This record gives sequence, structure tokens and C-alpha cells, in this order.
Amino acid sequence: QVQLVESGGGLVQAGGSLRLSCAASGNIFSINLMGWYRQAPGKQRELVASTSTSGSTNYADSVKGRFTISRDSAKNTVYLQMSSLKPEDTAVYFCNALLTLTSTGGKLQYNYWGQGTQVTVSS
Repeated sequence: QVQLVESGGGLVQAGGSLRLSCAASGNIFSINLMGWYRQAPGKQRELVASTSTSGSTNYADSVKGRFTISRDSAKNTVYLQMSSLKPEDTAVYFCNALLTLTSTGGKLQYNYWGQGTQVTVSS
């Protein structure tokens, strides 16, 4: 019913930049929250940044001042601009969306994940 398609990952040197994109499509009534999580090998998945319908944003302390999350509501797309990348930012980055479906009249909220995109930062 819903797909989250991520793009923009890759290999970059420390200090470099990458921009991730995530487009949501399908039977969507509204998207209440979109965000990015990451999971490094042997570690738990953690929140990187999120943005709500109101435009409020939330960042992990480790990325504040380096990453910027933005959202194009008309396109159901969320972006993550990553700058001053560090080797410890290496992880699989997952897009996440809390949304409601047209088929349920927008009354129930569902949690969807993208397939993940690899970000590797070399030292």
C-alpha cells in the first residue's frame, strides 16, 4: 500500500557531504512525521533526525550542527543533508514515516520503513 524509497547514499571521505532523499508513495492520507534512523554494524537502530507536519525538527546530539532535515510535503519527500561527515556516521540509513491511509479514512496511524541506504565515510 505504501512505499518509502530512499536514495543518495554512498561512499564519501571524512569532512564531505551527502544528501539523502526519501519519497513516500501509495495510499497515503496524511504524513504526520518523517524521519531518518541509522544502524551501524553491531549497534541498535537510532534516531538521526525527524520533522513533523508543523515543521518542528528533532536531531540526535551527535549530528546537531552537521545534519539538516527538510521536507517537501507536496511531494511526500524528506531529505537529510549531511555535512562534515565523520567515520562514525557510517551506517545504513533508514527512512521512517508515521502516516494515515486513505483506505482507513485517515483515522489510524501506521509506521512505515524504507529499505535502507548505505552511507560509508572513510577516514
